[in-house]
Amino acid sequence: MWDTFFADSERDIRASAPKEPSARARMVTERLRAMDEAQARSNSGGGKRRWGRNKPAAPPAQPEGWRTGPAWQEMNGRTTRRRTGWSVVGVLVAVAVAVVAVNPSGALSWLPGGPGDGSGTSDGAGGTNGASVAPLAPETARPTSAPSAAPADMPTRERPFAGSPAARWESGAEAIRLPEGKAKAVNGVSAASVEATLEGARDFLIAANLDHEVIMGAEPKEALALLDPLMGDYLTELRAGLRKPTVENDPVWTFTRFDPDEVELVDDVRVRGRLTVEPVRGTAGKAVVKGDYTFVYALARQGGDEVARVIARRVIEVEAVDPARFQATGGRIWLGDINSEISNDDCRDGDGVIRPQFLADLEDGPVPTGEARDPYDRSQGLEGAAEECGVVSRT
Repeated sequence: MWDTFFADSERDIRASAPKEPSARARMVTERLRAMDEAQARSNSGGGKRRWGRNKPAAPPAQPEGWRTGPAWQEMNGRTTRRRTGWSVVGVLVAVAVAVVAVNPSGALSWLPGGPGDGSGTSDGAGGTNGASVAPLAPETARPTSAPSAAPADMPTRERPFAGSPAARWESGAEAIRLPEGKAKAVNGVSAASVEATLEGARDFLIAANLDHEVIMGAEPKEALALLDPLMGDYLTELRAGLRKPTVENDPVWTFTRFDPDEVELVDDVRVRGRLTVEPVRGTAGKAVVKGDYTFVYALARQGGDEVARVIARRVIEVEAVDPARFQATGGRIWLGDINSEISNDDCRDGDGVIRPQFLADLEDGPVPTGEARDPYDRSQGLEGAAEECGVVSRT
């Protein structure tokens, strides 16, 4: 009886005793601790954040997010470049990895769609228990707030938009449509010129951000062919940046491009935005077509399973003019201004491609700075952003 008692007790103790974390789990934990300490040291002197508020006490370390790049081509003097790397969700995922490393089956059972959980969606756009969720209606005006938080979930090759507002967005070129109704004359610009400029702006956004070959690093020939040759220096700089990108002249601020040797696109690009027409006040015979679109790309490393999302927002202004007052080339567009925000990349300039950040990159990435932003929040414009690298709240 005593022998049986001791044997049972020893077995129960072994089963309930805490297990030593794996080397990877310890490494992730140590990395997060070091980032916390470094962030605390950098914040100890006070100072100003991007929006001018005093820095609060150091928050938990978070991966890199957005960054505003240098004005590559000033055009009308308003060009904005904001670039972002790791998101806040990356930290939570890293913690989850540590938990999974210690107790895989138990941790997976907590995840939506995990073993024993029927709350996961069947795809990136589904609802609970696999029920389909209706896609959003096209955007016709600037939203008043950011989209609500989607259920937390990890993107996979099968469900690359799981946990993202983009799960309900439209896909591909069809999401970039002209305003409803027939084009009208604006500020002395004929209806035909307004319509042609709208079509040119749409075609440029598609060629620069949705052409699969361009996305995978090819020269954006169709997009370049749409630009008015009278733009001269700007076109020269665009082509020079594509041939030999530099920090000051990086084509990713105009074209969405990834390195095909590193990553592959795993699904159609999700798109949300609108085209509008406005008169140029104080200048007769000129109007501006504004395009404000957010593109969400789901990518995986070549030969890998982990999926990361990159969010690129492009705000362009294309001038529509009365040819009797202004010189212009028929059938081409004059790109008057372009503002860009790129979220979840490594915040490097000058290599000509966007490099998405995956979970493994957290282990040796730089300490993040700047104010957290929601890359899906389309309620604010991109004008006036500072040149810094920051944090995004989700991808």
